[in-house]
Amino acid sequence: MNHPTQKIELIIMGGNFLEYPIRYQDDFIKKCYDALNNKVSKTLEQAKKLNEKAKHRCVALCIETRPDTCTEKNIKRILDFGCTRVELGVQGLDDKIYKFVNRGHKVKEVIEATKRLKDSGFKVGYHMMLGLPKSNLKKDLETFKELFSNENFKPDQLKIYPCQVITGAQLVRLYEKKKYKPYTKEQVQELIIKIMKLIPNYCRVMRIMREIPPEHLVAGILRIDLRKDIEEELKKQKTKIKEIRFREIGFAIRDLKKGGKINDKLELKLTKYKASDGEEYFLEIVNKENILFGLCRLRICESKGWIRELHVYGQSLKIGEKAKQIGQHSGLGKQLIKEAEKIVKENGIGFLKIISGVGVREYYRKLGYKLDRQGYMIKKN
Repeated sequence: MNHPTQKIELIIMGGNFLEYPIRYQDDFIKKCYDALNNKVSKTLEQAKKLNEKAKHRCVALCIETRPDTCTEKNIKRILDFGCTRVELGVQGLDDKIYKFVNRGHKVKEVIEATKRLKDSGFKVGYHMMLGLPKSNLKKDLETFKELFSNENFKPDQLKIYPCQVITGAQLVRLYEKKKYKPYTKEQVQELIIKIMKLIPNYCRVMRIMREIPPEHLVAGILRIDLRKDIEEELKKQKTKIKEIRFREIGFAIRDLKKGGKINDKLELKLTKYKASDGEEYFLEIVNKENILFGLCRLRICESKGWIRELHVYGQSLKIGEKAKQIGQHSGLGKQLIKEAEKIVKENGIGFLKIISGVGVREYYRKLGYKLDRQGYMIKKN
């Protein structure tokens, strides 16, 4: 992809990682840092400390898991891993469907996990599934309306997967008995176009479709590049999409016609909304065309201020490399943090905490932040 490898985002995929023995989890995470450091450390703490100034730094660590594993104890441990984002296998918002597919948890656990994670400063993603047994096109659309109207949910990110019938799954029996039929490509495309129009400016759709090898697929959509068709249709319709990925500066540059120019007159916009018993402040730097250059998620809850995410878009640059255009390393991150500090101060809160990838700690230290015992970067107002 021709990206520099000094800033690495690690994603531990699969919802059962937190079910493994604790010793195995610790060893696995340590070895991830060891690989980046090109040196074997004796302890996880030592490996993380080395990575703060390593050539290849872990700037973000994501763990995929189930809502019912997000206990206070587990959250404390993944924070110790240096984790900054958690993706929850939510699938739907219906206890009857959960029971039918033997999901093993209820909507109650989704609500509780979302709140615990946000209150601990994590960025929260949901994996949502279209066309589950006992659902339908209308019900799926209503689920997405619920996601962003109900304060118990409001995820920061989404992965949207149409349900497929996979070899070895119990769903095969239902399919063979003609008691289940997956959506067609046309049905999914039409549904996702409607969903994309619902998604607010503070949410990013990370992925549409899973990459299932065709030999494992009994029934369902094969097209893994469905997103491309959907985005082309939305552009053809000239629909104004608020979702983050659709507006990123990197994609705007990619799609720029020859001789075209991006408007670089920028402004800082604030969207305030309530979620999981807290106040969310979504700060974004955009131009007049609403192209997104950078964002910051600030949460205020129980007299505490958290930056849950700071991200500047554009071409990925090496650590210390000077910016040639507006984007990374051009001061946008500092501008967003300064605004977040101002909001926290106006709310009468004495300090601001940032959940930080191990490899970003040095950046925050230069801005006056210090590492606390829990693993957050903290600064007093």
